[in-house]
Amino acid sequence: MKMSNFRWVICALLFFATTVNYLDRQVLSLTWKDFIAPEFNWTDNDYGTITAVFSIIYALCNLFAGKFIDWMGTKKGYLWAIFIWSLGACLHAACGVGTGWLKAAGFVSMMGITVSVWLFLACRAVLALGEAGNFPAAIKVTAEYFPKKDRAFSTSIFNSGSSVGALAAPLTIPLIAKFCGWEWAFIIIGALGFVWMGFWMWLYKKPAENPRVNAEELAYIQQDEEGTDGRSGAPAPLPDEAAAPRISYAKAFSLPQTWALVLGRFLTDGVWWFFLFWTPGYLSDQFGYKSSDGMGMALIFTLYVIVTFVSIYLCKLPTIMVDKKGMNPYEGRMVAMFVFACFPLLALGAQPLGAFSAWWPAILIGLACAGHQAWSANVYSVVGDMFPKSTIGTLTGIAQFAAGCGSFMVNKSAGKLFTYAAEQGDAFTFCGYSGKPAGYMILFSYCAVAYIIGWACMKGLVPHYKKVEL
Repeated sequence: MKMSNFRWVICALLFFATTVNYLDRQVLSLTWKDFIAPEFNWTDNDYGTITAVFSIIYALCNLFAGKFIDWMGTKKGYLWAIFIWSLGACLHAACGVGTGWLKAAGFVSMMGITVSVWLFLACRAVLALGEAGNFPAAIKVTAEYFPKKDRAFSTSIFNSGSSVGALAAPLTIPLIAKFCGWEWAFIIIGALGFVWMGFWMWLYKKPAENPRVNAEELAYIQQDEEGTDGRSGAPAPLPDEAAAPRISYAKAFSLPQTWALVLGRFLTDGVWWFFLFWTPGYLSDQFGYKSSDGMGMALIFTLYVIVTFVSIYLCKLPTIMVDKKGMNPYEGRMVAMFVFACFPLLALGAQPLGAFSAWWPAILIGLACAGHQAWSANVYSVVGDMFPKSTIGTLTGIAQFAAGCGSFMVNKSAGKLFTYAAEQGDAFTFCGYSGKPAGYMILFSYCAVAYIIGWACMKGLVPHYKKVEL
């Protein structure tokens, strides 16, 4: 009998969930500079506060989201996650009305933060709470439905949903905000998550229980399990997940494998979030292209086209290393990740070449982000390689927590730096740039070297493959 391929349908569901996830995140970054900031008089520091607080709440929620997914199970856990983040996304639309009511009641600012910022912070907190469940659940599903050798590629496919979401965002969100109002951009995009929930309830079951997965495909999925090679013989029975060993935080943080994941995410994820949150504002500040202008939309669209297709191609490299070079999955992955770590170095050319055309920063940032997406997909896959399936949600949550902390530091620093640099003008210089362009050059320099440092830390902590035994 021909092997079924239902695992790729599941992968497609993960892809669409991640696409919706990133669409919801991008609504604010594509509307704040040209639509929301003029209405509420936000500064770069205000926006930096919102993005930074979102990141730290996202990080804290990730620390527990993985445990929640492991406890609740992938089906119910994923449903709860996307319900909460879709609700949070839609709630942003009420911030304008809420600000008006609070101002009418005499509230203008609290603790030096305007009421509009507080309301957006509250909505971002709900969004962060739900979105924290996306990647722990998706990584757990990937480990359930794919053998180790295919996990990096399948992860790169669903993880490319972040690029596709960012790709679709500039073509849709600014137009919705321009013609319908920024509030409707949050409502329409947020409602997509509720649609996804219906498909997940209909299609998802564990492989051994799913009637759409035949015996041949189940054997292929379980080829790493003891008792089957995926090509002959009956597949080994999977242990009851409820009875499978769990990992405590104390045990997890005592392992060098955990710290390799933590540093690999902490040092690098802030780069992705910085480009995701600040690129539309950068193009508006430095080149005068608003997100709702044709040129602004074209630049951001081109950037994420590069991210999407180059990252998927790059993620084939670990499979090549394993199948053609004979490396074990960890060795092949680390060689490939060093290649990925070199791509962000191209960000060093964004500011200098921007003097000739805005297309150069868009292209170079796109290539840097493609390197990040390939890096990120493989960091996720390292979890599945080294840790038991019953602990994947927890370990992914820890890694996501580290990523959120790194993002908090980068985004808050960016907001304060850009506001300070703009105020200082020519008195603030770096690498031949002054004022706000100098601030961008500082951030681009960090983004360029972060991955090389992260790779060295990971390789130093876990020089060779070593599976965690509980």
